[in-house]
Amino acid sequence: MTTTARSGADLKFNLYIAAFSAVLYSVLLVAPIVTSQLMVQFSLDASSAGLLASVELGCFSLATLPAYLWLRRANIRTVTILCGSLVIAGNVLSALMPTYGLLLLMRGLTALAAGSITVIILSLSAKTSKPSRSYGIFIVAQLGMGAIILFLFPAIYAGKPVAAVYFTLAALGLLCLPAAWCVKGHELSAAANPVEAVAAGARRVLPFAAALIAVFGFYVALGGVWTFMAKIAETGGTSLGTASTTIGVATLFGVASSLVGTLVGEGSRAKYYVLGGYAAMAASMFLLFGAPGLVRFALSAILFKIAWSWLLPFLLAAVSRVGGAQVMNSTNLMIGSGLAVGPILAGAIIDATGGFSTMLIVSIAILAVSVACSVVVMRAPAAAAAPAAEPELAGAR
Repeated sequence: MTTTARSGADLKFNLYIAAFSAVLYSVLLVAPIVTSQLMVQFSLDASSAGLLASVELGCFSLATLPAYLWLRRANIRTVTILCGSLVIAGNVLSALMPTYGLLLLMRGLTALAAGSITVIILSLSAKTSKPSRSYGIFIVAQLGMGAIILFLFPAIYAGKPVAAVYFTLAALGLLCLPAAWCVKGHELSAAANPVEAVAAGARRVLPFAAALIAVFGFYVALGGVWTFMAKIAETGGTSLGTASTTIGVATLFGVASSLVGTLVGEGSRAKYYVLGGYAAMAASMFLLFGAPGLVRFALSAILFKIAWSWLLPFLLAAVSRVGGAQVMNSTNLMIGSGLAVGPILAGAIIDATGGFSTMLIVSIAILAVSVACSVVVMRAPAAAAAPAAEPELAGAR
C-alpha cells in the first residue's frame, strides 16, 4: 500500500473511531451524574446503582464473545449499521422504561449492540499506521462529548428525569450513523497463517495475559471511583450541579491531555508516560479521602481526568503490539469486564462500610496490580509484538 493510500485509509478509520467513540462511551463519561440522578429517581441504594452501571458496562464486554466468531468474517459496515440502529432504539426505549428492572434490562441490551461496534473500533485502531494516535482519538472523542453533556447538565438536564439524557444519546447515535460508510466492510477479514500464529502464541502467553490483566485492573479502579465521584463530592458539601460543572471542567483538561498524548505519539519514552499517568491517577484518588471540599475535589477530578486520558492511549498501544488487531477483541472484553466489576464492587464496599475510604483503598490496590502488569507488557521483547492472531484462538483457525 502506498503512503498516500495508507494515509487515506488511516483518515477514514480515524473518522469512524472518533464518531462512534464519542457517542458509545458518553454513558461512561456522564456516569457520575446519571448515577446520582438514578439514585434519586428510582430510590436506589449504592449497590443497586452500581449494579445498573455494571450491567450496562459488562454487556459491552459480553459483545466480545460472539465477535470471536464474526469479526474476521462479517461485513463490518453492515454490522455497524445494524448495531448502531439498535443502540438508537435502545436509548429511546430506555427513556420510556417506568421501572428499575425494565431499565436494567434495556441498558444491558443496548450495551450489547454498542459493544459490538466497540470491538470494531479497537481492532481498526490497531491496524492504523500509528495505533497510539488512533487510541488518542478514541479517548479525545469520548472526553469531548462527555464534557459537552456535563456542561449542559446544569442548564438542560438538572431537575429532569434521566430520560432526557437517554433521548440525547439516541439523537447523537442517529447523527453519527453515516460514519459507518468510512469503512468498506472487509478491512478485518484477512486471516492469519495458523501455523505461524500457533508458534507466535506460545512465545507471548505471559505478555498477553499481563496485558489483559493490566487493562482489566485499570478499568476496575477507574469504573469504581468515577461512578461515585459526584457522591464523594456531595459528602464534602458540594451540590450535584456544581459537581457536574467541576467534572465537566476536568473533562476538558482530559481532552487537552489526550490531545497532547496523541501529538507526542509512541517512542522510547512511552513506558515513562504510562507509569507517570498511573502515579498521577493514584494521587488523584488519595485526594478524595476525608470528604473533600470543592477545591480539593476539583483538583482530584482534574488530575484524575488528565492521568486517565494521558496514559490510556499509550497503554492500549502497548497491548496492541503484544497481539495486533484481533487481540483487541479480548481487550474489549477486559475493558467491559473491568467497568462492570468496578461500579458494583465499589457500591458493595460503600454500602458495607458506610463510607468511601475503603473503596478508595481497594481501588488504589487494584491500580497497583495494573501497574505491575503494564511493566511486564512494556518489557516484552519485540518478537512478541508482531503477530495479529490471538493465542487462545490461533489453533482454531
